[in-house]
Order: sequence, then structure tokens, then C-alpha cells
Amino acid sequence: QVQLVESGGGLVQSGGSLRLSCAASGFTFNNYGMNWYRQAPGKERELVAFISSSGAYTDYPDSLKGRFTVSRDNAKNMLYLQMNSLKPEDTAVYFCSARTGLTPIYWGQGTQVTVSS
Repeated sequence: QVQLVESGGGLVQSGGSLRLSCAASGFTFNNYGMNWYRQAPGKERELVAFISSSGAYTDYPDSLKGRFTVSRDNAKNMLYLQMNSLKPEDTAVYFCSARTGLTPIYWGQGTQVTVSS
């Protein structure tokens, strides 16, 4: 069974940091680029970060560059998102996904991140 399981979410103060993890199983993890998305209540799902299958390159929305860093450990089938200088507007459910080309094909269940003021 293909699984993507996010963890590491929780409550953090504004200005704090948090690292999210995504554990992958049931597919050849190192063949797929990976994305992080987030969705806040009443908002559309938003792309947060992309990382290539090898981890050699990454991309982020301009608004998040310098605060969020995506990484992966292919030997452990793990994806990470380091979030620094967190703001209340970062409050959302964060999802990891696997993609082939530009198309997401697998999704995790999400982990809640809440940033207090």
C-alpha cells in the first residue's frame, strides 16, 4: 500500500521554527519529485515547496523563499520541511505529495500547524 504520513505539526509561537516530516512507503521514493502543500480554513490549497527526485534542486513561492527549506533523505524514504520565522498566516494543514512530471499522484493525510501570535 502506498503511504505518505506527515508528522511534526503542532502549536508554535510567532517567530518560532518547526520541522515537518513525511514518511513514504509502498513506492520507489527516489523516482519521484515531491511537493509540500498547505491549506488554511476557507482557502485553496497552496504549493509550499518542490524538491526533485534526487534532491538536487528545490523551488518555493517567492513569499516563502528564505523561511522554508525542503529536503529529503532517499535512503530513509523521508521528506522534510524546515519552517523558520513562522507567522500566524502560516497556520494550515500541511500535506506532502509525490509527483511524476507536474502531476501529483500520491498524497498524505496532512499535519496541522498552528502559529500563535
